[in-house]
Amino acid sequence: MARKIRMGMIGGSLEGFIGAVHRRGAALDGEIELVCGAFSSNPEKSKAAGEAFYLPENRVYGSYQEMILKEKELPEGDRMDFVSIVTPNHVHFHAAKFAIENGFNVVMDKPITLTMEEAKELAAIIEKSGLLFALTHNYTAYPMVKQARHMVKTGVIGKVRKVVVEYPQGWLYDLLESSGQKQADWRTDPARCGAAGGVGDIGTHAENLAEYITGLQITELCADLTIFVEGRQLDDDANILLRFDNGAKGVLHNSQISHGEENALSIRIYGEKGGLKWQQMEPNTLILTNQDTGSRILRTGVGDLCAAAQAHTRQPAGHPEGYVETFASIYRNFAFALRARWGEEAQKNATGGLKGESSNTSGYDPEIHDFPGVKDGLRGMGFIQTVVKSANSEAKWTKFEI
Repeated sequence: MARKIRMGMIGGSLEGFIGAVHRRGAALDGEIELVCGAFSSNPEKSKAAGEAFYLPENRVYGSYQEMILKEKELPEGDRMDFVSIVTPNHVHFHAAKFAIENGFNVVMDKPITLTMEEAKELAAIIEKSGLLFALTHNYTAYPMVKQARHMVKTGVIGKVRKVVVEYPQGWLYDLLESSGQKQADWRTDPARCGAAGGVGDIGTHAENLAEYITGLQITELCADLTIFVEGRQLDDDANILLRFDNGAKGVLHNSQISHGEENALSIRIYGEKGGLKWQQMEPNTLILTNQDTGSRILRTGVGDLCAAAQAHTRQPAGHPEGYVETFASIYRNFAFALRARWGEEAQKNATGGLKGESSNTSGYDPEIHDFPGVKDGLRGMGFIQTVVKSANSEAKWTKFEI
């Protein structure tokens, strides 16, 4: 199909943070264009955003329900092809459910929903629909994260024994939410954020990164949650012991009261034959460690990296691969998958359902152009649920359950 894929957006007003990141990422590769939006629950704010994005007045809506129903009435060549949901957590389930039930594919910011019950219901709806769904656990899209995953999978470091993953921030060291700061306000409100604060906001990124790179799953954990800032309703610091399904052990730490820390997500993985180290604030570098031969530095764009790392490398060597590019990779891969789906449907219609040669001309390879989806969302909600249960229990270990 010789046109850009059309995106609608729910949330992402001019006051928001993450919506702008999604818009930049979606536009970066030229595959996707923003054509409509319900950018705020406040119609005036939505209108102001639409004007700032140079959208036609009749494609800027006062609610997501209005947008989805009116877009559905447009001809197939004009309506949006998918919707990007960038709202606070409490809107995720209802907006995604309404979009999918009306035939629209979805890309959504994490976590998948507010509760596990919602997550399970949404997963069933998505599976029944056959539509595409992506969840923006963006850190898995860095080139050297892809390389680390490949090296673990191909046995470079041997069987994984230990995983240490941490995500410290410092921005909530005081009661910032009392000042009316929008990001702090909803992220510390149980009604809009969910059962966990820092664990849901950034701890899930650490959990997702650990499982993505290692290919392992957490089976049990022992969690200690703390609210250090007086007057806060949700956790701002977490220390968690992990057990994985291959017998490996792990430590996960996330914090939002660590003075001076920005977004210091990092991971260390130790296997029988070696180890790997990666830091989000130095994303172009992956360090392969070995007790006998010392450390080897691998760099984005340099040397014989795996196909997935190369496919997610945009910049020449020595130029940092950035945060926005990780969102861009998820949106691009989602676009590739959607074009491939359209090609399969067109071929099926042309042949009356008979099997033939693949009509995938997008270059889409699901092993290389992967993106987080429903399973990642369920694992994330399971992590939140299990951490909160463990922290409130006197038991030493709590089984990871979905």
